[in-house]
Amino acid sequence: MAGPPSPDSNRAEEISMRSFFIAVSIALAMAAASGAAKEQSLQDLIARANAAPIKDQPSLYSDIAERQFKSAEDLYNQGKNDDARAAIADVVTYSQKAHDAAVQSGKRLKATEMASRKMSHRLQDLKLTLNYDDQAPVQDAADRLQSMAEDLLTHMFGKGK
Repeated sequence: MAGPPSPDSNRAEEISMRSFFIAVSIALAMAAASGAAKEQSLQDLIARANAAPIKDQPSLYSDIAERQFKSAEDLYNQGKNDDARAAIADVVTYSQKAHDAAVQSGKRLKATEMASRKMSHRLQDLKLTLNYDDQAPVQDAADRLQSMAEDLLTHMFGKGK
C-alpha cells in the first residue's frame, strides 16, 4: 500500500548535491591557488627563463613578450608613450629570444611561430588605435615578429628538411 513519501525521501539527493558543491568549491580553490602561483612577477619570470633549459625557454620568453604587450597596451591607454615604446621593444626582444631558443633546441617551433604571428597581428591592431607619431615603432615591431614567424616556418618546412 502506497502512502505519502517519507520526509527523508530526498536525503540521498541532498547528500549528492552537497558532495558536488564541496568538490566544486575545492576545485575552484585549487585553481585560484595555482593561478596565484603562476602570476609571478615579471622579473622572476625573466630570471626563470634565463635559467631554464633551452627546450623550455621558448614558451617562457613568449609569456614574457605577452606580458610586455599587455603592459604596452595599458601604458598607451594611460598616455605614457615613452614607457609603452620601451615595452614594445621588450616584446620584440623576448620574442626574438623565444625564436632563437626554439630554433636552437628544435622544440616548440610551431607554438613559437603561432605566438609570433598572433603577437604581430595584435601589434597591427594596437597600431590602429594610436596617434600617427606612435604608429611607426609598433609597425616596425609587428614587421619584425612577422619575419620571425616566417623564419620559423622555414625552419619547420624548409627545403633542407
